[in-house]
Amino acid sequence: MRNDSATASDVLALTGGPANITQVTHCLTRLRLTLTDPAAVDEESLRALPGVLGVIGAGTPSLQVVLGPGVVDTVTAEVERQLAAVARAGGVRAGVGAVDAGRGSEAPPRGGAVLRRVANVFVPLIPALIGCGVIAGINGLLVNAGWLPGLTPALAAIASGFMALIAVFVGYQTAKEFGGTPILGGAVAAVVVYPGVAKVTAFGVHLSPGQGGVLGALAAALLATRVEKWCRGRLPGALDVLLTPTVTVLVAGLATLYGLMYAAGAVATAIGTGANWLLTTTGAFAGLLLGGLFLPLVMLGLHQALIPIHTTLIEQQGYTVLLPLLAMAGAGQVGGALAVYVRLRHDTTLRTTIRSALPAGLLGVGEPLIYGVSLPLGRPFITACVGGSAGGAFVGFFAMLGEKVGATAIGPSGWALFPLLTGNQGPTPAIAIYAGGLLTAYAVGFAATLAFGFPRGTTPLPAESTPAS
Repeated sequence: MRNDSATASDVLALTGGPANITQVTHCLTRLRLTLTDPAAVDEESLRALPGVLGVIGAGTPSLQVVLGPGVVDTVTAEVERQLAAVARAGGVRAGVGAVDAGRGSEAPPRGGAVLRRVANVFVPLIPALIGCGVIAGINGLLVNAGWLPGLTPALAAIASGFMALIAVFVGYQTAKEFGGTPILGGAVAAVVVYPGVAKVTAFGVHLSPGQGGVLGALAAALLATRVEKWCRGRLPGALDVLLTPTVTVLVAGLATLYGLMYAAGAVATAIGTGANWLLTTTGAFAGLLLGGLFLPLVMLGLHQALIPIHTTLIEQQGYTVLLPLLAMAGAGQVGGALAVYVRLRHDTTLRTTIRSALPAGLLGVGEPLIYGVSLPLGRPFITACVGGSAGGAFVGFFAMLGEKVGATAIGPSGWALFPLLTGNQGPTPAIAIYAGGLLTAYAVGFAATLAFGFPRGTTPLPAESTPAS
């Protein structure tokens, strides 16, 4: 039976103890720890922990422990609880551990840290995106079939309510992540979706409620955080309580109305137009690149830059056309892992790993197969990416023919994405095309790995051994 409390305790012990942890966050599959002393991590023992699927960033201050969806939420909460308990007992200096969990540091982020912190803004919103996306898909099927006409308006309201106010949640999370007061970030971002902005004229035109969307909300809350910090450093305590929130909301609100909404709206429109143009004119080639390069991007952390783009497309068009293409990368990994299973039939340890990781891989959780199978072997990782390219090219080709496939939410992949699929021609063609892409990625990943995934002359090896890459 899974014991998340024990897992959290073991992770803390093997990463140098509570005093070595300065920040705790998580994404959909990974526990992210910021460390004071990276050398204090016992990487080998950490990798060997039951339930740990992989370790990324060992030897650096930014350590990622791959735990998988669902598990990472409860383990992170348990890590934060244990850190808070130690802090209350006086075992950790102030400002360390759960005190900072989920909140950004005061230092300005650079490079990959910017992408990570922007991702931290959107990751907590993914469960709501998934839930509302599934409900929207069910409602669409009921409407098309003409079933339960008395219920479908209620389902539409439930599915659409979150998206109508997502800017407020983005503003709240942005201020929280970058060290501001969350409610002030939400208050400024609420300006973006307030119906009354239609009476405001900026750059000679009336603004539209929601103009700029999540990008405008992100920019507004970032500005509010900077204004708030500037005020708090200059106002005495008696005035701070009154003036800081007032100045923050006023300055950031005016800047949002008379600049940020217009600029963010132009960027959001360009993203939507660019994505549609890319798939319509170069769909197969775009799919080939996205499907093949996504897993390396994930390993480098660069995939985080896509989260606001996905969210913008969902807000703008009702679905993101990029996610089904990127999901093909995981399917290529499944095909590659099956080829390894067939080729190395005497390696019982590796085959056991593949059998245990394959169900997760089919559902779009690729870390067990990546870190347990294809990446350690070397060549199968590359040939699996070839499978992802083939699947992406398949889906992209149909986009060139006018059949776009999209996902109404981000997060799930593989088979788990089926309930969230739709497109410009409705869900049925989208599901069929996506299924064809998965099968193509499975088949090409399998064939490419079987043919080129092992050094020439490699034969099935004795038990407990693996080939050199």
